[in-house]
Amino acid sequence: MITVKVNAPSGTIILDRASRCNALSRELVEQLGQAFEDLRQEKKVRGVVLTGAGPHFCSGLDLRELLETAGGHQPWDQWHQDAQALQGLLEQMLQFPKPIVAAVDGAAMASGFALVLACDLVVASQRASFSIPAPRLGLVSGLVAPLLHFRCGGSTASRMLLGGDELTAAEAKQLGWVHHVVASDQVWVRASNWVDTLAVGAAESLLLSKRVLNEMVGEQLSTQLASGAAATATALTSEVAAEGLASFSEKRPPNFPR
Repeated sequence: MITVKVNAPSGTIILDRASRCNALSRELVEQLGQAFEDLRQEKKVRGVVLTGAGPHFCSGLDLRELLETAGGHQPWDQWHQDAQALQGLLEQMLQFPKPIVAAVDGAAMASGFALVLACDLVVASQRASFSIPAPRLGLVSGLVAPLLHFRCGGSTASRMLLGGDELTAAEAKQLGWVHHVVASDQVWVRASNWVDTLAVGAAESLLLSKRVLNEMVGEQLSTQLASGAAATATALTSEVAAEGLASFSEKRPPNFPR
């Protein structure tokens, strides 16, 4: 589910589950955390590129896995563990001592969008898009919300979280959190070249600079992510979430109470 390549000074982590649009299963989240830890310890790696295999970056949480959990014993306990695991991964990325560059081609949705927001720098293809469709499925993207507010501000966060608006790469660049927009076949190249440029600087300076940036909001953001994880898990126990997941499984529009 994860492929790791080292081409010093950069290391590349590939979400390698293209048949499922790189959806975040429990196993993938665990492997992703391990990949970051391995590259943290790799001294010749000065920065990491995070990208996805196939036509999309990441479609978010694995909804089929959510459905399977819903039919099991004590699903809330499992959903809570899943939300905490994703929270841990996002905090691991925010605290990672080396720059992380997202190389986004295609869609980055919901928790997949959260992965992008947890990166330090973003290169996107001209066909990349960013969205949070959770309300349309009766869900809550509690872990995306604080990161979106951190990177983009309250106005954009409200627009995307409440309205479900999809942003193009060009729109995201205008808002300031996508830094370069390039052709699809140049996304990884541009991201990797950016790591090469960053590697010219002193590793300790990059580490301390990133630490300063994150410590400005570190404790507050960590608290918000914990609250978001709880909200994400709690929302999954609601009747509207059950209907939303059922509509996804049955490939029909949801029938939410009015």
